[in-house]
Amino acid sequence: MTDYTEEINNALTVLKRGGIILYPTDTVWGIGCDATNADAIDKIYKLKQRSEEKALICLVSDFKMLNQYVEDVPEVAYDILKYAAQPTTIIYDKPIRVAENLVGEDDTLGIRVTKDKFCQMLIRKMKKPLVSTSANISGQPTPESFHQIAPEILKGVDYVVNLQQSKKTSKPSAIIKLSNDGKVQVIRK
Repeated sequence: MTDYTEEINNALTVLKRGGIILYPTDTVWGIGCDATNADAIDKIYKLKQRSEEKALICLVSDFKMLNQYVEDVPEVAYDILKYAAQPTTIIYDKPIRVAENLVGEDDTLGIRVTKDKFCQMLIRKMKKPLVSTSANISGQPTPESFHQIAPEILKGVDYVVNLQQSKKTSKPSAIIKLSNDGKVQVIRK
């Protein structure tokens, strides 16, 4: 197993002081910050030139953490995540304990239980969810590799995680909206 200690410690130092990082996820390269820090989330919106009406997602390390940040996780969510063939983000009703500017106008939040070892270890050590949005300017294509990330993104983050920079990324996660009233809607396959 790869020793991620140095990169986790470097990223954690930046995240704890309200900075934003560029890091590899279980899907694409992401821009991230502490999901409870509204000022850091604002920095991401500005860097991506993204409207605050367009929601961001966050990553949690496991089901236990998921339950700490969603008021009522529908039972079907566990089955969807257990049997999903690809990384899957679920949009939940009534997120709790995250920054208000991360929550959608309809009181929802997209959360993915990451299976990426680096992300899991970083999130566990931080003890908070990690914002995760693709490393591109809003409206531009999602980079398929680290080398396709725009210079303004690279310069705009406070730390670039030095891992997997030669690896081609996979496609963005599937997105499913699960409402507490039982409605299921596939947003992205």
